[in-house]
Amino acid sequence: MSLFKRHTDRPEPILSFWESTVVLFVILCILGFLIIFEHQEPQAPLFISFVFLALYGKLRGFKWDTIMDGMRNGLKAGVDPLIIFLSIGVLIATWIFSGTIPTIMYFGFKIISVKFFLPTVFLVCTLVGVACGSSFTTVSTMGIAFVGIGATLQINPGLTAGVIVSGAFCGSNISPLSGTTNLAASVSRINIYEHIRSLLITDLPAWVICFILYTCLGLTSKQVSLAAVHQMMHGLANGFWVSGWALLPVVLLIILAIFQVPAIPSLGLGSLFAVGLGWFHAPQTNITTITDTIMKGYVSHTGDHTIDTLLSKGGISSMLTSLALIIFALALGGLLIRFKIIDTIITNLTGIVKSAGRISLATAITCIGVNAIVGEHYLAIILPGQSFLPSFNKLNLAPHHLARILNDAGAAVNAIIPWSVSGVFIATALQIDPLKFIPWAFFPFIVTLLVIIVGFFIKPEPVTE
Repeated sequence: MSLFKRHTDRPEPILSFWESTVVLFVILCILGFLIIFEHQEPQAPLFISFVFLALYGKLRGFKWDTIMDGMRNGLKAGVDPLIIFLSIGVLIATWIFSGTIPTIMYFGFKIISVKFFLPTVFLVCTLVGVACGSSFTTVSTMGIAFVGIGATLQINPGLTAGVIVSGAFCGSNISPLSGTTNLAASVSRINIYEHIRSLLITDLPAWVICFILYTCLGLTSKQVSLAAVHQMMHGLANGFWVSGWALLPVVLLIILAIFQVPAIPSLGLGSLFAVGLGWFHAPQTNITTITDTIMKGYVSHTGDHTIDTLLSKGGISSMLTSLALIIFALALGGLLIRFKIIDTIITNLTGIVKSAGRISLATAITCIGVNAIVGEHYLAIILPGQSFLPSFNKLNLAPHHLARILNDAGAAVNAIIPWSVSGVFIATALQIDPLKFIPWAFFPFIVTLLVIIVGFFIKPEPVTE
């Protein structure tokens, strides 16, 4: 009995910096090889990485209770995103049922030209992202409509999706309603509007560069037959309720965002309102059809193959595969945090940075690393923010510099990690392989590069009491 007691009371092992680095490297190799080189879906590689880390922790002396606690704590951080995923699946289905997304597509065909399609999409998604403060909502509403329009205009779907992602995440980044923007300001202990003014130093130039690039790409687009556009508009008008009234769910969502109603109730109310609107237009719809739409997604029966393919989507079931991926990613992240692997690496990084440029670079790299390993954008803000804030204070660097890095290299970069919460959501909502849209999502790449460059030019400021 005494032997057993001594065994269970022994202190937990402490992994060194180099051991932690090697473990992270192995996990990245597993993920990179299977996902990028073997073209596997991310679920299995993440599960394999999770099992590997759990077994390694056990062999190093961690108790099973500790391992399970790490997994549970990791999953707790993702409860809100998981519910948001399911809610957006319902929103997509109900907004097609109510005619909201078909109406956006229909009027989009009327006002958008082929040459200026890409910059227009970028501008609109930015404005919607600012207005509602949610990149996810922008992607799952305007994004779906624009993908449909782009397909009809014979524009590369990956390019269209990349433009949508850039606009949505840029708009969300600088919105006072954004959860990640408010989180970055909170972690850095500054006012949200001070944070947004600081963000404009990097986000505004990044937006201008992206706009120019997308305009140039759009000018090289080939002309398409207007017959295909007219056929799509005819199919939408005949198969759905196309009306200005169908845009009311969009107006409701923006109003809820202005009043800072949280994402989950906003999405729920937006879906419920869309169901009521759709039923008002088609009162013969029975409750079974509505519940099937919520669960299985909307199924289009216009007879036009293109329309039926684009607008047969959404529902709770469409998000279940993505939920499995997020669960494994969060569980893996929970173990990395519980074994103090990430904490050990960050602590060593903060110990070797002695200048503004180096600490900015180290913070950005850490944000990117947490995104790549854990895949959760909130953790990519919280962990580096809490770890590097004392170092910023020690060097007399204003905290808004830290907040800017957390937003640009933490929140925005999450969109271009294939197995991250954002990467998986975008791929699911737009039904596109992440590796096809990531190369065209210029904003996260450009803004991260700019925030690192700006870091080498920031100066210490006098400490004010």
